[in-house]
Amino acid sequence: MHAHALSRRALLRAASALAPSAALGLGTLAPAMTHAQAGLKWANLAPGFTTLLTDYMVAKGIDKANDLPLGKPTAYTSVTTYYNDFVAGNYDVCIGSWDTFASRHLSGVPLQYVCSVTTGNMINIVTQGKGPSAVQDLKGKTLAAPQSTGTYRMMRAVVKELAGIDLESYAVVQNVDNPAASVTLVMANRADAGLTWEPNVSVGLKRVPDMRVLYNAGEEYRRKVGLDLPYFGVAVRKEAIARDATLIARLNKAFAQCIDGITSKTDEAVTIAGANSGIPSDVLKTAIASKRLEFKHTSMQTDEGRRTIIAASEFLVRNGALAKTVDNGFFAL
Repeated sequence: MHAHALSRRALLRAASALAPSAALGLGTLAPAMTHAQAGLKWANLAPGFTTLLTDYMVAKGIDKANDLPLGKPTAYTSVTTYYNDFVAGNYDVCIGSWDTFASRHLSGVPLQYVCSVTTGNMINIVTQGKGPSAVQDLKGKTLAAPQSTGTYRMMRAVVKELAGIDLESYAVVQNVDNPAASVTLVMANRADAGLTWEPNVSVGLKRVPDMRVLYNAGEEYRRKVGLDLPYFGVAVRKEAIARDATLIARLNKAFAQCIDGITSKTDEAVTIAGANSGIPSDVLKTAIASKRLEFKHTSMQTDEGRRTIIAASEFLVRNGALAKTVDNGFFAL
């Protein structure tokens, strides 16, 4: 009798648990009712512009509108830890430089590239008003540059192929820890030029009125190659894709909407994310208005998107900045 009562109570509990699903016509296959991404995680890096994307998307509800339960991103201050945690699988969606993702993919990390979000217009060599007038004038001059970065290797490749100059043998490269230090040395007249990227370029231009851009990698590449030089983009872990085949399309749509909002309503976007970026609002606005910080969504689900990455990877391979060209497995389709 007691066993019968327990069995009956267990049956009633099970029926009660299933009742809401039955009432909604969902049956017993509850996992099928969602995109199974309850654990989807992402991150941003501060100081830096990635907070513009993450904070604007959350504040405007773009993630929720596209059924992406991203929520508040994990905040990082160390670039190395930021990338290493993504490689280790501690979060699913990462905003970073495409060539960093390419090199990780080639080494076997289970990730795929979803879309590009900025162009190589961000990467610049700056100088003082009385400094070199062209990149050819850097011969024998001091160039401050963060040599350990992929961005330095990308700029070196661009200058080598498009201008016929190997910066390391042509100029005296002074290694610095970060892109802000390059600008600082130029401001202090301790370097003739500095290799850096936005928003550090706009910071320098604000502080030193006669500072100017000597060479813009993205503009030169586009002028001579006829394609955008990709820079920052979005990668996602393969296990997240495996949980939901529609994830890639929804991520593309969300980032396209986010970038459209940032470029069409820049003041609002900077107000939303400026405090967390660690960058003065006027500097961010200047960087975006100048088209150096050029936000542009390019999906890898399009022929154009894949073509820009394949061409850029071939370019970097020719100049020793990437081990080999990416294959189709790199693209989130």
